[in-house]
Amino acid sequence: MVTAALLGTDRRALPAALHAPGKEAPVALLDEAAVQTVRRRAGLRPAPAAAPPEPAAKDPRPPLPPAARRRLATLLTDQPGTGSGGRRGATPDLMELLPQWLALANARGYGAPPELLPALLNAARGRTDLRPQALTFAGPRALWLARLNPDWKFALRATPGSGMALPAANDAPQVQRLWEEGLFAERVALLTALRAHDPHAARDLLATTWPTERAEDRLMFLDSLRTGLSAQDEPFLEQALTDRSRNVRATAAELLSALPTSALAGRMASRAASCVAVDHVSSTPTLMVEAPHECDMAMERDGVVPKPPAGRGERSWWLGQLVEAAPLATWPARLGNRTPAQIVALPVADDWRDELHAAWCRAAVRQRDATWSRALLGTPAAPEAAGPGAVSLAERAKLLAALPTAERADWVAAFIASHGLSEAFQLLGVCAVPWSEPLGRAVVDALNIARDAGSYPWSFSGVMGLAERCLDPAEAVRLEALTAIPDEPEDASPGAGSYWSEAFQRLVTTLRLRAAIREELPPL
Repeated sequence: MVTAALLGTDRRALPAALHAPGKEAPVALLDEAAVQTVRRRAGLRPAPAAAPPEPAAKDPRPPLPPAARRRLATLLTDQPGTGSGGRRGATPDLMELLPQWLALANARGYGAPPELLPALLNAARGRTDLRPQALTFAGPRALWLARLNPDWKFALRATPGSGMALPAANDAPQVQRLWEEGLFAERVALLTALRAHDPHAARDLLATTWPTERAEDRLMFLDSLRTGLSAQDEPFLEQALTDRSRNVRATAAELLSALPTSALAGRMASRAASCVAVDHVSSTPTLMVEAPHECDMAMERDGVVPKPPAGRGERSWWLGQLVEAAPLATWPARLGNRTPAQIVALPVADDWRDELHAAWCRAAVRQRDATWSRALLGTPAAPEAAGPGAVSLAERAKLLAALPTAERADWVAAFIASHGLSEAFQLLGVCAVPWSEPLGRAVVDALNIARDAGSYPWSFSGVMGLAERCLDPAEAVRLEALTAIPDEPEDASPGAGSYWSEAFQRLVTTLRLRAAIREELPPL
């Protein structure tokens, strides 16, 4: 039968027993194949049934309201358009609303509908930025599903210990046993959880096996000490400065430099202070810089990397590391009891200004010092877009993160009013969502100015995308007037008015959708 099926009934005749009156050979062959299939299935002997999977853990969170569940289903099934020529049209991109929907649902404490978990995991599989919020919302059932479907293994990798249950922090025997016998992922999860609950116990547990750990494991374990870092960790970190691994030594030095009262911070302050002084001989007080002439063993032990990257001078490289690691409280007393703003305003001799100020910027970011951050940022209306201390907009964005939320928004609003939107994208990214009213109005006013100038909105697509996600939904009323097609000036780009109209229509519709989402997810 197999040979006849392969060669064809024209080339291989069927046995006479298969020929039925009035039935063509191909039909007779298929009929016989069907009979043989039934015989084969009927002859199978029953085998023991496979063990069913353990039931998924219960999710104690309350279910979504019906309207919110329907909204989530819509967001998960939306496929972004593939428009051409940069034209997105007036239809909102629903997938861009999904991260905010998940954040709000998690903040309100709702649980995920089981029937939507596959679509949610598929969305998170394709977008790594969704995964933290999606897995939090999905809850324990996501891990249960991930163990059954290889496409969702990312959920296990993203969960400490691959979602395995950890012993209670006060169960010392079980904690010690898992620490000594567990897999690496389980040990990292255990140390991280214990550090959040009892920092001292986590450090003591790590110390019991520290000398026998692999270098790459020591680095990962040491990084967990960032949570709850305190002066009590200093003796352990000082010991880690003599580690065989340079990466471990560098991480230990970074952690110690974040403790202003640590011995390492004092040593770095002494080294940095010896490199910078005020010259009172000249008519104007000037900062004089004498960079280190060598990187000795003691500096290397404290985390200074001796070899600079390509194109960087050794002395400037060493100076930057010393100043970055020194507590910022070192400088006022060292430089004539001046305030940070006065210090930043001082001229610096011999072209050391950029190097010195860049190191102070990194120190202000690391130490989250608002006073120094204000001084290095300068005024928003300053002609220099980078500011008196920061050498780039990226550094300004990092410095802004050290300021209180309201002050940060006001500073960026004033910057936009002075410089427009072309240089504000990175700064807007560090502002709290939703944007404050002054910041939102500054962005809308700047977009309106660009619209009236007749340019295409594509140059502002990044800011427009941020506005869709970050503007307060209450701004939709104010933006309604901008959805009409404006009269184009003679020097305007052809068709720019209709493009702007579509962009503002999309923005208004998106803001209204965000307002509806808020109403559909009420606080519990």
